[in-house]
Amino acid sequence: MSDNIIAVACDHAGFSLKEDIKSHLASQGYQVLDLGTNGSESVDYPDFGRAMGDAIASDKASRGILICGSGIGISIAANRNPAVRAALCESGLSARLSRQHNDANVLALGARLIGIETALDCVNAFLTTDFEGGRHQRRVDKLGS
Repeated sequence: MSDNIIAVACDHAGFSLKEDIKSHLASQGYQVLDLGTNGSESVDYPDFGRAMGDAIASDKASRGILICGSGIGISIAANRNPAVRAALCESGLSARLSRQHNDANVLALGARLIGIETALDCVNAFLTTDFEGGRHQRRVDKLGS
């Protein structure tokens, strides 16, 4: 698995933001694994949360970014996979803390709740922040794989 591969997935509400984030990731030198959806027609977010879980569990990507209208449903769906630690973030600070303290491997965003600038701030913080380990490691260990 390459630390340079970032999986992205969304439902119809997150499609436009996903496309913006894909462009940003490519401009930063990341490879993007696009798990869909590929348009604004109504789809079911659990399908894309499951696809993300499968991609993370099978080491097709080191980290992922999920987007739906609120970010809630798709993060719940992804977190059903024990390999996923998806964190719904609405600020760069929450994204940074999700990495430092929780070793989150999937960032969830709500396209109807945040704008592109905030989304990119979250993405940048999420991808450039390391897990602190230490006292946080035993807590993460209790979450599963």
